Amino acid sequence: MAESQSLEREKIKETNKQVNKPSSKQAEWEKDSRTGKDKGKKKPKGRKRKGRKGAGNRPKNQVPNREETATVDTCDLCGKDLSAQDPLESTNERIIEDIVAPPEETIVTLVTQQKKYCADCKEVITAKSDLALPGADMGLNATVLVCYLWVALCLPYPKIREYLGTFFKLSVSTSGLSRHVIKVAGIMRDVHAEILNGIQNGAVLHADETGWRVRGKNWWLWVFGTPDTAYFTVDKTRGSKVVRRVLGEIFFGVLVVDGWNAYLYLLCEQQSCLSHLLRKVRKFRDAFPHLTDIVKFYLKFRRIIRDGERLQHNRDQLGELVFQRRLKRLKQRLADLVQWLNPGDVLEEIIKKVKRQQPRILTFVEHPDVPFHNNYAEYLIRIGVLKRKISGGSVSAEGAASYAILLSIYTTCKLRGMSFPKYLKESLKHYIKTGAPLSLKAFQDATAAVPEVKKAA
Repeated sequence: MAESQSLEREKIKETNKQVNKPSSKQAEWEKDSRTGKDKGKKKPKGRKRKGRKGAGNRPKNQVPNREETATVDTCDLCGKDLSAQDPLESTNERIIEDIVAPPEETIVTLVTQQKKYCADCKEVITAKSDLALPGADMGLNATVLVCYLWVALCLPYPKIREYLGTFFKLSVSTSGLSRHVIKVAGIMRDVHAEILNGIQNGAVLHADETGWRVRGKNWWLWVFGTPDTAYFTVDKTRGSKVVRRVLGEIFFGVLVVDGWNAYLYLLCEQQSCLSHLLRKVRKFRDAFPHLTDIVKFYLKFRRIIRDGERLQHNRDQLGELVFQRRLKRLKQRLADLVQWLNPGDVLEEIIKKVKRQQPRILTFVEHPDVPFHNNYAEYLIRIGVLKRKISGGSVSAEGAASYAILLSIYTTCKLRGMSFPKYLKESLKHYIKTGAPLSLKAFQDATAAVPEVKKAA
């Protein structure tokens, strides 16, 4: 008997280790939903994915900005000279999309900076050039390209150095690239603060964290995101002090998280990721298939989540009175479920996990814009996971902070439909002239005003 209980405890520990594997694209409560009659049948094939415009034999819609005639000079079959022969009236046409050939040279510019004496200030004023940052040899075009390759494409510095040398004959060391990127990130700190202010005022905020390496030691990369803003930060700890540093003590929106304890100290409405929670229950159910109570608990819990999803979607049709009555009933069903009579050791472990998240399980039902999962935060942080796998993390804390700053700006630009390279270049030009970077809002307003001016013209 004692040996059996010991084996069961070991199995529970092993199952607990497996419950945090990444979720699939399919919702957890949609898994195993097929009936026994359907299990042997093949799933019906869905419609094939539509090809992109211009793929295959489909005509391309772009207007050509260049034309070229391919001539027939010799016969491909026998080699006869056909250069003197008039071509036939019928021709074939094809559209070719290409890019500008790499210049394979570096543009080296000598900038002569004028100096003038201001009698009012009694100072010598030196002209500024917007071709490069103050004190930097690398021009803005190369600077923007390096930042894009490092952040958006997750390339490490040795690969960036190789790319610049191959296509542009620009010679620069990896340490030089690192120092230059850190300098750019330092300039853009005010924009990082602007992004932080945006997420602090969000109505629905998603948060997640993943491991990061700084000089071989374990750190953490955090993301806090709204539909149009993403704030990244790197810290030594995965604890609550990071949440307090980013969001303060009180957050007035709804926070969607995976259920990590660090978020529990924040005063706000929270929604736990039900994909994570249901996956944990599924792992125990699969590990102990002979325990029917776990299967019953799993099915009832999944039904509550499905009913909550349906209730959230039908709120307007039901009316507020009916909605509140059904919500109260749904919460009672959840409360009754976790009061399971005489649960075994394994089911008790499951109930403990569900009880821990109970106040945050049905929050989404009361808010139309709050999802029942945290897939959005996982989507935002995926680029950081990819960067970590390619580069292995950061060599210094300064480099890690620089990555968080530039990644925040890149991701926010992407979410808002803005060009990161264009914004970064304009922002750095603004810094050269004024000593401060161009804000995201100012750039967004300026780019939105351009089409209106063209339309009026």
